[in-house]
Amino acid sequence: MMEKQYKNILVNSLVNLGDVVLTTSAIALLKQAYPQARITMLVRPVVREAVENNPVIDEVMIFDYKPKENSLGKMWAMVKEIKARHFDLSISFDRKSRPAILCWLAGIPTRVGADRIFDDKPSKITWLYTHTVHIKHDLVNTLQAETYQEIVRQFTGIEGHEVPVMARIPSSSKEKADKLLSQLPTDKMKIGLCVKGTFALKTWPKEYFADVVRELKRKYNAAFFVVGAPNDKEYADEVISICEEELRKSGLSEKKEIINFCGSTNLLDLAALFYQTDLFVTVDTGATHIVATTGVKMVTMYGCTSPKRWHPYNENARVLSYDPECCPCSYGENDCPHNPKPICLWEITPEMVLEKCYHLLDSK
Repeated sequence: MMEKQYKNILVNSLVNLGDVVLTTSAIALLKQAYPQARITMLVRPVVREAVENNPVIDEVMIFDYKPKENSLGKMWAMVKEIKARHFDLSISFDRKSRPAILCWLAGIPTRVGADRIFDDKPSKITWLYTHTVHIKHDLVNTLQAETYQEIVRQFTGIEGHEVPVMARIPSSSKEKADKLLSQLPTDKMKIGLCVKGTFALKTWPKEYFADVVRELKRKYNAAFFVVGAPNDKEYADEVISICEEELRKSGLSEKKEIINFCGSTNLLDLAALFYQTDLFVTVDTGATHIVATTGVKMVTMYGCTSPKRWHPYNENARVLSYDPECCPCSYGENDCPHNPKPICLWEITPEMVLEKCYHLLDSK
């Protein structure tokens, strides 16, 4: 461990939800290295709930930066705010220049970042750091949380591994989860679904979800709900309609047994929901990593991304990927040569998913 004991640390993580959740594992290590330090995390507004009231984070700073909306003014205001807090160390879990520039302009004396975080392209902003951590491992085949933790391990000298840490669940979220789940039959197994990824190459076919729902209903007489963001609601309704038609055709149900919770939960409500759920069947999303912190049994289908890098931190998590030569890919969703049926998703069959579900649900 480095001899200097830092007392006031800023962690930069202006990244997406899943990455922010994963960085909390590295912050847990940082907390062990400097147990007396106050740790502040700089994040985007959309991820606030995942890190406020978090056991390993003392304070959260929000940077609501939009490049075309008074960007220079907001940048300078944030520089002043950071400078006023007299941080003695900053660690960046981001490859973007913006957080590094903020800390440089604010005059934080020790500024740490990695030469690679998300891909093999050498970072162009290492000149803004006082200490650059060299990431030696293969990024594609290493869990992303381990990359974040490696930055902390190399700088501090601490050893060990940690898991992501979710914010404490307030009673209001537990009550919200109870209210939502009261819409489902109380005597039935509860299975949650997340049916839409952030883009098409992360979204499993609707018809496949219908097959999975039918067979889980047949075997366990389960009740289902769908989670997602407000803008996922319409798509989720389409999936639910296909599922319910399949249930009717199979003679398994004549009534509505799949409830759409998209847009009805914040991040803490979501976690509270899955503490009371028997199984989660999901595509690869940021919510996957939040739900993983609850320990719920879960099956995740990966398309253009690799579970070798993005596997949920959960002993009860099972993953599926077809892993063609082109995966992981960097295609835009309209550029995939296998459109309209990208093989990375269409080759993951309902039978494969059901096998994982059965194994989880039938095991003690």
